[in-house]
Amino acid sequence: MSTMPVSPPHSPSRRRLLEASVLSGLAGLAPLNALAAACAKQSGPWIPSDGFLAELPRIMQAFAVPGVGIAVVEDGEVAWSRGFGMTHAVTRAPVDAHTVFEDASLSKPVFAYLVMQLVDQGLIDLDRPLVRYRRMDYLADHPWIELITARDVLRHSTGLPNWRKAPATEKLVPMVKPGTRIDYSGEAIFWLQLVVETITGQSLDESMQAHLFGPAGMKDSSYTWNTDLAARSVYGHRRHDQSEPGMPPQMFREQWSIAQQVAERTGKPLSSWKYDDAARALPEVMALAPAGLVTWPGDIMANAAASLRSTVQDYATFLTLMMARKQHGSWEVAEATRQAMLTPQIGIPGRWTEKGLGWNMEQTRDGPVFYHSGSNGDIFKNFAVGDAQRRRGIVVLTNGGSGSFVHQRVVRAATGYDLLSYDL
Repeated sequence: MSTMPVSPPHSPSRRRLLEASVLSGLAGLAPLNALAAACAKQSGPWIPSDGFLAELPRIMQAFAVPGVGIAVVEDGEVAWSRGFGMTHAVTRAPVDAHTVFEDASLSKPVFAYLVMQLVDQGLIDLDRPLVRYRRMDYLADHPWIELITARDVLRHSTGLPNWRKAPATEKLVPMVKPGTRIDYSGEAIFWLQLVVETITGQSLDESMQAHLFGPAGMKDSSYTWNTDLAARSVYGHRRHDQSEPGMPPQMFREQWSIAQQVAERTGKPLSSWKYDDAARALPEVMALAPAGLVTWPGDIMANAAASLRSTVQDYATFLTLMMARKQHGSWEVAEATRQAMLTPQIGIPGRWTEKGLGWNMEQTRDGPVFYHSGSNGDIFKNFAVGDAQRRRGIVVLTNGGSGSFVHQRVVRAATGYDLLSYDL
C-alpha cells in the first residue's frame, strides 16, 4: 500500500469511538445498513478515521479494486489526501501523490464551471438556443433541436440520449421536448463543448487551463493526453464478479495513444485539437487503429463529459470553489453564479434529488449536499460530494469496475450519510 501525505490525526478519544463503530460495522463486510448506522455517529470532520482506513485495503481486495485516492475539504480548504493500493494490478506500481485518475463523469461539473465563467463574462446566454452558436452536421433536422439551451445541457433536460450507438452514421435526435424531463446526456455536454470552442477559439483543454486549471493551481489536470499523463495515469480493472484473465480494454488510453502518433507527426499536441482538427486526423488515426476502436472525431479529442484526468488533490481543489465564502478571486465565478450552480433548476414531480447547473443535490439531516458520480467503461468508478454551507467535501477516485462499492463505504464512513444517490 502506498500513501499520500496525511494531515494530523483526530483527537484520541473521538478516534477510539469512531474506530469502534466503524470496525464493528465492517466486520466481515457487514451489510450496508449496519455500516451506515455506525457511521451516523460521526459529526466531526469528514476525514476518515484511522480505524476505517486500516480496513480499507481489505475492502478494496474484496471488490477487486487495486487503487483508490481520497481527498477531503474542510473549512473551504484541501485538508487531507491519501492514496491506497496500485495503479496497475500486474505491474503493482503504487498510487502516490502524483497519480492521475480517470475522473469519468466527474468531468461534467468541472466543465460546467468553465461554462458559468463564460456566462459571467457575457459570452454565453444560458437560455439562448445552442444552434444560434453552433449547429453541428450530426444534429437531426428536428424542431426540438432548435429549443435546446445551455441551461438544458447543464441540468440534463435536453431530451438527448446519453451517447449514440453509432455516432459515425447516426443523427443526434431528442427523445422528448427539452425542459420536460431529466435525461442524463453526455452528447449534450459534448455539443456545448463545441459551442465553447466556437466562442473562445480554443480547444477545451486550452480554455480549461486558461480559465480554471491555471488560476486554481490544478497543475495535474487535463482533458486530453500526453506522455507525462500516460506515465502517471491509473489503468482500469474489471468488476470483481468477472473472471476473464488479463486487463480489460482501456478505451481513452488506447484511442489517444494512437491519436498521439498523428499529433506528433503534425506537430500539434492533442491538448490543442478542436473538433475540426480531430475530423482532419480521423482517417489517418482509423488506419492505425484496430477496427472499431475509433469511428468519429469525438473518439480522439477532449471530451467535457468524460475525459478529465486529475490527481485526487486537484479535484478536491476544484471542490473548494463551490464552498460558501466572502471573497473570490477575480477569475472565479461570481457568488450569485456559484449559488445558481447549487440551486434546483427544474421541477420534476416525484424526484428525490435535484438538478443544479453541473451538480446534483440531495437533502440530508444537516441540509443539502451537492454531488456527482463517475463511471467510464465499467472500469473506473468515482464519487464527489460537498456541503457548501459547512465548507466541506470529499472525493474518492478508483480504478476498478466495482469501485462504487468502495467509494460508498468511504463516503459513509467519512460523512455519516447514507445518500440515496448511492442506489443510482
